[in-house]
Order: sequence, then C-alpha cells, then structure tokens
Amino acid sequence: MEVLKEMSVKLEVRDLVQVFGKQKVLHGIGFSVMEGEFLSILGPSGCGKTTILRILIGLLDPTSGFVVKDGVDITHAPPSRRNMGIVFQNYALFQNMTVLGNVEYALRFHPGRVSGQDAKPLTGFELRKRAREAACDIIEQVGLGAHINKKPYKLSGGQQQRVAIARTLAMNPEIILFDEPMSALDAATRLLLREEIKRIQKRFHSTMIYITHDQEEAFALSDRIMVMDHGSIQQLDTPENIIGNPANGFIQEFVIDNLHLKINSLVKYVRAAE
Repeated sequence: MEVLKEMSVKLEVRDLVQVFGKQKVLHGIGFSVMEGEFLSILGPSGCGKTTILRILIGLLDPTSGFVVKDGVDITHAPPSRRNMGIVFQNYALFQNMTVLGNVEYALRFHPGRVSGQDAKPLTGFELRKRAREAACDIIEQVGLGAHINKKPYKLSGGQQQRVAIARTLAMNPEIILFDEPMSALDAATRLLLREEIKRIQKRFHSTMIYITHDQEEAFALSDRIMVMDHGSIQQLDTPENIIGNPANGFIQEFVIDNLHLKINSLVKYVRAAE
C-alpha cells in the first residue's frame, strides 16, 4: 500500500525556504500534491502563498529546498520544462485576438503540444490546422463555442476567465496553478465559475493548485486545504477535518470564525426574505 501511495504523489515540496534581503518569507515549507487532487493554498495577504506559486511555476528560485515532480527534481528547471500551466487573476488575454485566436496562439508556438504521436514535428499548414482543431475542441468543452469569434472586451469577466482556462488546458499541462482567479469577479460570477472549474477538473482529471485568500472559495472547491500564515503552514487537511479539528487559534479565527460570520450574515437575509 505504501508503494501505491508514493506512486500517486504528483508534486512534492521539501523544506522550502525563501529569503528576500533580510526578510524570511517562507520557513521550511513541505507538502505533497496527489495525482488529480485539488489543493487550495489559503491565507491572508503576505503569508507567502504567491511566493510558493512563483517557485512552483519556475519564476523564482528558492533560497533553499526542493521541488520534485513525478520523482524528478525540478527546483531549477525553466518554466518550459515543468509542464505546468497557470491561470492569472487578470486573465492576461490578447485584446486584439478573438477567443479562438487567444487559445490557439500558444499552440502554434509549441508544435510538440499538437503533434501527438507523429514521428516528426508538424510545421506550416498542418500545424495551423491541428492547432485550430485542438483550440476549437477545448473552447467547446468549456462552454464558449457560441463566443469563439468574439474579442475579450465583448465577454463578461467570467467568460474571459474561462478563455484563460481554455488556453491553459489546450497546452495539456500536468498541473494547473490558479493565482486568485476570481478576485476581480462579482459574487454571482464567482459562484458560476467555481462550478465550472470543478467540472473541468473532473472532465480532464487535472491536478490543480489554487491560491486564494477566500475561505468560502477554498472550502467549496478543495479536496485538501493548506492554510498559511507568516510563511508557515498552520494546517494541511481536508475541509471536514479543518472544521472538526482546528490546529490552533489562527485556524479558529481566520478560517472557522470567518466562515461562521459569512454564514450568519446570509442566514439573516434569507430569514428576512421568508
């Protein structure tokens, strides 16, 4: 059983330390992410969660520690060699391109993503054809087929974020990282996009790491939640276990008390409407 458990580990972070000048922002962080898992990293601003994301994607070298993917040390590997995708909170779409153009753009510059099992890399017309077919397929699967020829400014915020997700999925990454993707969206759109992200995860069997400061969001989406404060992990467990067994006072206050406040405020308005 232990061997099977080890085989299912997709990503492992070991003793991660990050120092900027005289400030230590990560204090020996260690955790694992399982194949197909949805892990949220939850914490207040400045807790170190975005620093972890930048290290995982390859935008920042840690001061010390290791990042291991599928048993291979990728700590200092360039982003292009990690087979990870990232969805940003500001969408990062090309405003002069259509939905289709945004999704197929990256594929045209990464022929290996659309070559499949062909013996030789695709070039020219065949590459453009395959890239377009792959992009159209992904766009349909995320429910944007009716908007395929629209430019981003013609779309809602939630639709633009789905374009960004489709673009990431088209690259077929083994791990998808989300950098607070819903922070700029209204409440109704966030609820719809949550459902969409979970549906996409199940459909594509993706391993996802989700950065957020929103307790409700983390609990609605995650298989496990890693709660951070001041560069340290305060608790890493399932939502049920965190609620039932808070590790310390910070978890009680930042997670559970805040969730109760949100629930109570909603209950008050629901009762008033009855």
